[in-house]
Amino acid sequence: MANPYYEKLLRCAEQVRARIGDFEPHIALVLGSGLAPVAEAMDVRFRVPYNEIDGMPVSTAPGHTGQFLFGFVGGVPVVCMQGRLHYYEGYDIHDVVLPTRIMGLLGAKTLFLTNAAGGLDPAWEPPTLMVITDHVLFSVPNPLIGPNIDELGVRFPDLTNMYEPAIREILMRKGLGMDLPMKEGVYIQFSGPSYETPAEVRIAGALGVSAVGMSTAVEAIAARHMGMKVCGISCITNKGAGLSRKELSHAEIVEAGEIIGQRFSALIAAALPEIDAL
Repeated sequence: MANPYYEKLLRCAEQVRARIGDFEPHIALVLGSGLAPVAEAMDVRFRVPYNEIDGMPVSTAPGHTGQFLFGFVGGVPVVCMQGRLHYYEGYDIHDVVLPTRIMGLLGAKTLFLTNAAGGLDPAWEPPTLMVITDHVLFSVPNPLIGPNIDELGVRFPDLTNMYEPAIREILMRKGLGMDLPMKEGVYIQFSGPSYETPAEVRIAGALGVSAVGMSTAVEAIAARHMGMKVCGISCITNKGAGLSRKELSHAEIVEAGEIIGQRFSALIAAALPEIDAL
């Protein structure tokens, strides 16, 4: 019996393919809040708005444009999600990861995730870049729940090395060489859209987590299920709830992302050729 979700996925991918011809991305980039400079630095060849793809959810989060960009970064062919989908927008978790799977079907072998996140280490001053070493999925359903789509991957994928060690090394080396504030740590995905409470931040800290946010982990799982390599960087835009006297706001997060956005963009452009060569 045909899987309706898989059929929708194929239809969406076919619609995008019709718009980009024989362009084949090697790396898929997902841009978090306030990280628009990365997209601005692309040599863009094609733009495909989500609302022009029949069956594709649209991004409603502030600052998320909602389109696929196809082009080159650092000479590497990429597809970029300028605006992601979040579980808190009310979408089924399978639709949240639909764009990730579309990018994999279009040829991307590596998923490069970025996000804006709250930092749990009081010594980290925003904005700081944290290379993700592992993640915790918390209060959000796993995107592989339900009938397995055998055409995409196995029923029980191994996530031991979820975030590719070789890519993490490249990102740390390149970033430190550019004198960027680089750290490494574990990321946790909460559902949102409310920011975490101080108690939730303390729980995350007790689990060995360094950054909290509302995205990324589900996309990483969907990509690994498809056999893609995964890497990620959190832009620590604020301290977690209870770790500073300031109230959390989306405007503060976007502003912090913009402060480091140009340098973050330069890091990605410098790292992609080495990542592509792996």
